[in-house]
Amino acid sequence: MIELKDINKSFEGNLITKGVSATFEKGKVTQIIGKSGSGKSVLIKCVIGLYAPDSGSILYDGQDYLELDNAARTEIRKKIGMLFQASALFDSMTVLENVMFPLTMFTDRSKSEMMDRANECLQKVKIIDKGHLYPAETSGGMQKRIAIARAIALEPEYLFADEPNSGLDPQTAIVIDNLLQEITQEYNTTTVVVTHDMNSVMEVADKIIFIHEGAKWWEGDRQSLIQTNNKELQEFVYASKFMKRLRETLIKGI
Repeated sequence: MIELKDINKSFEGNLITKGVSATFEKGKVTQIIGKSGSGKSVLIKCVIGLYAPDSGSILYDGQDYLELDNAARTEIRKKIGMLFQASALFDSMTVLENVMFPLTMFTDRSKSEMMDRANECLQKVKIIDKGHLYPAETSGGMQKRIAIARAIALEPEYLFADEPNSGLDPQTAIVIDNLLQEITQEYNTTTVVVTHDMNSVMEVADKIIFIHEGAKWWEGDRQSLIQTNNKELQEFVYASKFMKRLRETLIKGI
């Protein structure tokens, strides 16, 4: 479990993240939604240690990450899997080498053991016999799956994904959603997803957090999202005609 307590982060005097407190539970998918520029990605980068918050606490299973020394922080980082928006694969490495990368960084396994683990992860995301290819030789959807395979190579306890469905067609986006959900259940990970994809939210989110102008504006599950009277959240969620029709249909069925 991860607990955030009153996280504030500013850049050049501009407060981006405003006193955010939240809990991310083990074995569940928490999705963070909000407009572009609302502070979602900044918040996640604080949680995983890419940014240092100005104030607040970040507890990983009771340990305050901000109070730990470098060695203890490294131990927590080993337990984190991260899927970046643009996949962030290394162009000069093959698919297999990309998935092996965290194993070479954080373990002392033999090369054959690392290759076995990397192939196991690729099979998990349904990529077989493609390890010799380079990222540029694969599709955007396959690159996302490769990035997921790399993120789970160390069997993470905490899994983060920043806009995992960005740039994907609807069918491929469903594949990615299903993979993240399966991995969360299989590894019992604490999974946090930043997304604009409301289809994804309605399919896989166990908990939803809405960030508005840097602050946590709303928190709840999918059913309460449909029924919310929160003005700013309604404006965000029902910006699309599809979501408006979905809400009307579900409310009629209650």
